[in-house]
Amino acid sequence: MPEPGYAALFLVGLLGGGHCVGMCGGIVGALAAQGATTPWRLHLAYNAGRIFSYCLAGALAGAVGGLGTSFGALAGAQWLLYVLANLMLVALGIYLMGFTASLSAVERLGQALWRRLAPLGKRFLPARTVGQALPLGMVWGWLPCGLVYSALATALASGSAGRGALSMLTFGLGTLPNLLLAGVLLSRFKRFAQARAVRWTAGALVVAFGMLGLFRAASAAGTV
Repeated sequence: MPEPGYAALFLVGLLGGGHCVGMCGGIVGALAAQGATTPWRLHLAYNAGRIFSYCLAGALAGAVGGLGTSFGALAGAQWLLYVLANLMLVALGIYLMGFTASLSAVERLGQALWRRLAPLGKRFLPARTVGQALPLGMVWGWLPCGLVYSALATALASGSAGRGALSMLTFGLGTLPNLLLAGVLLSRFKRFAQARAVRWTAGALVVAFGMLGLFRAASAAGTV
């Protein structure tokens, strides 16, 4: 994946903050409400576990995508995945601009897996120690989320487990301000992230990254 793709994923994680808070804000709020003497350690552990799961999913997606380059008969598979990833970036940019709520349909794809994993997370509640918050975050990282699934589409096109993991790490780091600062500075940052001008600017940048990728794909089409 070219560097603009990583920048786009970071922006998607950062400016998709309202969605992230809606999906994971409850558990973060629960951590903050426990009155622990070291709340930041719990938040850091929870988010570290969550992003670890993102990276694991990205590595798996990247490895699967990389199989396309292992067979001569599928020589065009990587190109097709690259096109798909950039189309997804365009869609995510449009989402950030506030034009669609279609990610909820994507989230239903992961409900079957989540029904199996959710009981595991309950074992670590209430999370009063780092040893409880870390695995709780690892479980919560598999919560069905349209933004995460969309980012995974770019990891799929990365062509390797390492680049897939890096893609999801970049996305995960973008989500940190909203969730790590939940209950502290969240209201101020959320107002900034949801400001119309900010969302339109970020969305336009992500769309531009996707269009640039599609232009490169079209230029390379003759060599596939």
